[in-house]
Amino acid sequence: MRLDYPVNVKIIRVPCTGKVDVMHLMRTIQMGADGAYVVGCLEGSCHYKQGNLRARERVMHVQKLLEEVGLEGDRVRMYNLSSGEGPTFAAYAKEMTEHIKKLGPNPLKKWSTATNKE
Repeated sequence: MRLDYPVNVKIIRVPCTGKVDVMHLMRTIQMGADGAYVVGCLEGSCHYKQGNLRARERVMHVQKLLEEVGLEGDRVRMYNLSSGEGPTFAAYAKEMTEHIKKLGPNPLKKWSTATNKE
């Protein structure tokens, strides 16, 4: 099955969303990404027991941190679905992309581009 989702979505695979750390998400925004989202197993269905619940807590923590520094916390989100829901994954990618477009570019993008050139 070929999924149709926005080309600006970069997929980074991990064995479990429980491996996604606060620093991964914060660094993504710091480096200029307009947004990031984590897609994990359905709650209660994690092969690694609580990984997706830990990921949700971390995403919520990152949202609070972003708001504390003056950015929209909603630039980072968490979605849950089962591995057989490819079309839903594509729908989430489109939804997140549209949401980020409404928020506008990451204000840190100018800063991160300048520091990366040095």
